[in-house]
Amino acid sequence: MSSLLTGDIGHLGLDELVHELEADRHRRGEQTLSHAAGEQLELLVQLSRQAFFERRIAQVDEAEPWHEPRPGAILTERLQAAGREVVEAAKMPAGDRRDTGKSDELDAVRIARAVLGLAVTDLRTPRALSTDRARVAMRVLVAARDQMTGERTRAVNALIALVRTIDLGIDARKPLTAGQIRTIAGWRNRDEDATTATCRHEAVRLAQRIGTLDCDLTGNRAGITELIRRDTPQLLELTGVGAVVAASVLIAWSHPGRVRSDAAMASLAGTCPIPASSGNTTRHRLNRGGDRRLNRALTTITIVRMRVDPVTRAYVARRRAEGRTTKEIMRSLKRYITRQLFRTLAVAHPIPMG
Repeated sequence: MSSLLTGDIGHLGLDELVHELEADRHRRGEQTLSHAAGEQLELLVQLSRQAFFERRIAQVDEAEPWHEPRPGAILTERLQAAGREVVEAAKMPAGDRRDTGKSDELDAVRIARAVLGLAVTDLRTPRALSTDRARVAMRVLVAARDQMTGERTRAVNALIALVRTIDLGIDARKPLTAGQIRTIAGWRNRDEDATTATCRHEAVRLAQRIGTLDCDLTGNRAGITELIRRDTPQLLELTGVGAVVAASVLIAWSHPGRVRSDAAMASLAGTCPIPASSGNTTRHRLNRGGDRRLNRALTTITIVRMRVDPVTRAYVARRRAEGRTTKEIMRSLKRYITRQLFRTLAVAHPIPMG
């Protein structure tokens, strides 16, 4: 591991390493690597499933959330500590491996080919990891919020199913309101048959758990809001941008220099236009790629602005009069919002000179 991190096996350029691996396979007439080439590649695979060196630039998988540690995150930190510039791996279409299969070695060769024609300035740097304490705290709180939100949803669904199955004196023909949940949480033991008593006890437990999660989510939002106000309060001044949405944007954007332009930000967020023209019809469709958490945050901003922002409402009315569909209008709005967010972040956190 130490020799890898100090670059002792990085004497081969990216082109030479790829060609050497492919030539080795042709010489052997097999789908396996020779011991020497395979050993070099295996060292990389052990630390990051897709990693290659070109001069002093390493390419690694994007780091996963804090609760899903992967070797790529460890490799990224150690390479940066060793003074190497690290960039994110290019996305490989799943269709490219349809006829050739998938393995760590094959993926490594594909990802090397994916960046051969790219300039260094076109590559995106990884997110800030443990060195940026504010980003780490945001990621922890956002991940915890996702877990609590999922648990609350499951508890509400279980409670609704229970009170609809067993008559406990609650009208559950519609989704339970907050007041009904509080009423259930305050129930006491009653003199009734064992089956009803058991169901009532479970309903009380679920309702109380929902109340606890509501309190935890409120505290979680307060913590995220405090972090945003310390880091980039300008985001909270934008229409439709709340604390949780702002945290999602900051986590994806990470640090100055990671995203070099609003076009790169749109590519990262999956809001860049995708041509969907045919014949005399010229149109674009929504992008299904990119960072889906960031894309979801942009969707939230778009929906809020379409409801409450006069300028956005006027734009929507004008585009609908032109025959645009709601999805097409949202695509355009999300691209505009992406540009606005990038410029806000660029002004709040300029790239350090030198």
